[in-house]
Amino acid sequence: MHVTLKGEKFQTNGSTPNVGETAPSFILKNLDDSNVELSDYKGEVVILSTFPDIETSTCARQTDTFNKKGKELSNTTVLSISANTVKEQEEWAKTKDVDTILLHDSERSFAKVYGLYIEGIDKIARSVFVLNKNGQIVYKEIVKEMADDPNYEKALSAAKKEEAELS
Repeated sequence: MHVTLKGEKFQTNGSTPNVGETAPSFILKNLDDSNVELSDYKGEVVILSTFPDIETSTCARQTDTFNKKGKELSNTTVLSISANTVKEQEEWAKTKDVDTILLHDSERSFAKVYGLYIEGIDKIARSVFVLNKNGQIVYKEIVKEMADDPNYEKALSAAKKEEAELS
């Protein structure tokens, strides 16, 4: 799949999972260096928010927006994933009231399984996946121009719809 960064074309390592499919499982480390597995959130709605670099304005805004809006959701967990180091993520989080779970994909294993790895720049493409309580993908957005924001409202609307199914 092709994405661009300020107009320059880049190729990801493969195709991404589609709406209706079960999200591929993964294990990543959080800021406490503990393992976080997708299966830990079975029975919950999950937003997977991926971004290239927490140290850029668009990525920081994406993480901050899902962090803030995620607090308004009652049964949704936001997992924010990048290839940044723990130190870079910690520096960003220091100045925030962070509820979102920041995960670092140091081995790029998540990015590769999800078809989001951009080898040429060693980054993860910007994307949002919303998963239902059974771990199925109900919403997917791969942001074609990585300098652009994702459609927050569509992703949050999909999460709210899935939360309604929980009750």
